[in-house]
Amino acid sequence: MTNISSLMSTSAIQGAYTRSKELAADNSQKPEGKNFSEMLQVASEEAISKARVTDSVLEAGLEGKIETQQLVEAVMALETSVTVAISVRDKFVAAYQEVLRMPI
Repeated sequence: MTNISSLMSTSAIQGAYTRSKELAADNSQKPEGKNFSEMLQVASEEAISKARVTDSVLEAGLEGKIETQQLVEAVMALETSVTVAISVRDKFVAAYQEVLRMPI
C-alpha cells in the first residue's frame, strides 16, 4: 500500500493542511455547487484524459514522430496520476473497512 506521505514532502503536507484550515475559516471561497462526488468525478475524468493523451503520445513515439524526451515526460506524468489514484483508492478502502469494524 502506497503511503501518501511518501509522495509529498512533510512541509508540503503541512502547508496544505494550513491552507485547508484557512479555507474552512473563509467561507467566501467555497465553490458553489461542488460536492465531494463531483470533485471525485472531475479528478477521475482528468486522470482518464491524461491516460488517453499518453496513449496517443506513445503511438506517436512508436511512429517516430516525437522526441524520446516528450515520450518519457508523458509516461512519467501518467505514472504520477496512477500513483495518486491508487493512493486515494487505498485510503477509501481503509476508511470503508474502518466503518465496517465500528460497533452498531
